[in-house]
Amino acid sequence: MSTLTDPIADLLTRLRNTLRSRRSEFVVPYSKLKSEILHLLKREGYIESIELDYTGKHPTLKVHAKYVNREAAIAGVRRISRPGLRKYVGAKEIPRVLGGMGIGLLSTRLGILTDQEARHRNVGGEILAHVW
Repeated sequence: MSTLTDPIADLLTRLRNTLRSRRSEFVVPYSKLKSEILHLLKREGYIESIELDYTGKHPTLKVHAKYVNREAAIAGVRRISRPGLRKYVGAKEIPRVLGGMGIGLLSTRLGILTDQEARHRNVGGEILAHVW
């Protein structure tokens, strides 16, 4: 059995591969962090829906990708902070993604927030990824 060293990168890679192959859904092993990230992406309109599935040995999340006029709602995804090089920012240093056209995902003391929400609540944290 292999161990996954970066589950967030795995989630983002599965999302990117699903969109590139124009499939409608993908499955990822459940974790609270992945669930929070996916719910934030759903709330921001980047994915269609998320289903929690307990049928197998381990719970999984089934994610339905969102397409608008046959184009993926997500144009790109980039992992920023990673296990080998963590990136932390204060509330005043949170960068904008493509001049505000995308979102940054931050892990803060208030949970997973977008860059805009973190600026509004004046909290910093770890920059997990950029989505545009």
